[in-house]
Amino acid sequence: MENGLESTGDSRLDQAVTQWLQYDKNPKTAAAVRTMVKDRAMSELQKCFGARMEFGTAGLRAAMGPGVSCMNDLTIIQTTQGFCAYLEQCFTDLKQRGVVIGFDARAHPPSGGSSKRFACLAASVLISRGVPVCLFSDITPTPYVPFTVSHLGLCAGVMVTASHNPKQDNGYKVYWANGAQIIPPHDKGIAAAIEQNLEPWPKSWDTDGALQSSLLNDPYQDIHREYCQTIQQHCFHRELNKNTKVKVVHTSVHGVGHIFVQAAFKAFDLQPPYAVEEQKDPDPEFPTVKYPNPEEGEGVLMLSFALADKEGATVILANDPDADRLAIAEKQESEQWRVFSGNELGALLGWWIFQCWKQQKEDGKASIKDVYMLSSTVSSKILRAIAVKEGFHFEETLTGFKWMGNRAKELMDQGKTVLFAFEEAIGYMCSPAVLDKDGVSAAAIAGEFVSYLASKNRTLSHQLRSIYEEYGYHISKNSYFICHDQDTIKRLFERLRNYAGENSYPKECRGFAITAVRDLTTGYDSNQPDNKAVLPTSKSSQMITFTFANGGVATMRTSGTEPKIKYYTELCAAPGNSDLNLLKTELDNLVDVIVEHFYQPEKNNLTPRPE
Repeated sequence: MENGLESTGDSRLDQAVTQWLQYDKNPKTAAAVRTMVKDRAMSELQKCFGARMEFGTAGLRAAMGPGVSCMNDLTIIQTTQGFCAYLEQCFTDLKQRGVVIGFDARAHPPSGGSSKRFACLAASVLISRGVPVCLFSDITPTPYVPFTVSHLGLCAGVMVTASHNPKQDNGYKVYWANGAQIIPPHDKGIAAAIEQNLEPWPKSWDTDGALQSSLLNDPYQDIHREYCQTIQQHCFHRELNKNTKVKVVHTSVHGVGHIFVQAAFKAFDLQPPYAVEEQKDPDPEFPTVKYPNPEEGEGVLMLSFALADKEGATVILANDPDADRLAIAEKQESEQWRVFSGNELGALLGWWIFQCWKQQKEDGKASIKDVYMLSSTVSSKILRAIAVKEGFHFEETLTGFKWMGNRAKELMDQGKTVLFAFEEAIGYMCSPAVLDKDGVSAAAIAGEFVSYLASKNRTLSHQLRSIYEEYGYHISKNSYFICHDQDTIKRLFERLRNYAGENSYPKECRGFAITAVRDLTTGYDSNQPDNKAVLPTSKSSQMITFTFANGGVATMRTSGTEPKIKYYTELCAAPGNSDLNLLKTELDNLVDVIVEHFYQPEKNNLTPRPE
């Protein structure tokens, strides 16, 4: 092998390593690769060079470290070169409009990688081609990037973040000129362009030169001010906010959210929330939590509960580390804390935003037939029930905000009003100014909602019960199994597609009759006259939805960013059917038989979600 290193005995690996050492100027990752070759650490080398990270609609998400399968200086340069080449094909005015780049606070000292470093390298690649770059000078929430794309009319945006993934991970998330995340075919186009631009361009590594370039500007102050100004159009109860007695605790879980949520509360004239001191400053080690993901519930919120009890606060707001998600907990009359599920928060925020719109509409606002709400297909159907009764439109999209953001933009371009979109993974789009989930505006809107309810001597829990009593109980139960073996996953789903002979899906599951099946991997939908699914299909991910005769819906799907097979189940009851215990028991029984007969965790060696 060149570089004075011995051959690994695998010519493909030798070639990959030689090319890497030729291109990589980061001393830490280059040294790590040399050491692996010297020590003949074959399994490590295979892990780092076996397969390049796949660029998909979610961009990239992987561990930081050396090699083509990890996030590091060289793979960031290669990715941005491909992205830049693709943008040059798509936009004749790229050099006039430019691109925005943001980053979170992640860092990985062993490989010298960090979100800020990756953002600077991405900027230097684009600037080397004459593309103007708005590079934030400091950490920002993810929603600031799509906001900037829309607000300044840019061609694209990049956010360097791994959201709530474990601390060793990082990611590269891409937004298109419409302000939404990319959808096909852009992912394939960018992936192909990356492969054609692997050798670093002459000035790609020159971050010092790029940071001095006249093509670079820092949008931080302007965008922060404009964002806080823009979200004020969703503030309807300023006087109530000023005088509210409700105390709120906020945690940013060692991420970027603290100063931005404080500013959003100020924009709404709300009292500043109490910040969880141990978690308010960014820390890439996430020292106080096992997983930096508020979706995991109580474990992440222990310090918040303690602060709330000390200060007499009754509501907790928690962002994930890049502040695009929002979790909420409320103290109950029993003195216990209730952590709301993403679906329950979707019901609460959707109801509230509709009430605010109705109140405004009396001042001659748009007609209700032009009003839309969206949610992903694995989220609660509660918005559908509200829409049917109130007369606005509800649409569901494929899973992920990329689909909701793009659909919202299409509707807005047709003159429609998109009030709200949500997904059960605690993601909420409460303002059309950001065509993605946004935990900052959602926190301020939730703060106002809570102060409004308190003025009526009500709580979020009271209000949720009222919503379910009016529109029908929608109770859900979502979880996942961990599985690292792709063959097992494939086998599990193929068994369901060929359940009683070839191309036949199950007709029942242990006494629960199945009335419809939709398979968005193959494009089959038994509910459609031609059996063809209306929603887009994707052969690269697994997703089957079963509808049951008892009003139950269950979706089984693989995750795009984690080694999980998820399930999402919901029982939708008609208004008036309010025996909650009976409904819960029925849903529990349904979930138990789906797990036992469709997942077969023992046979397939699946690891249950850690408690």
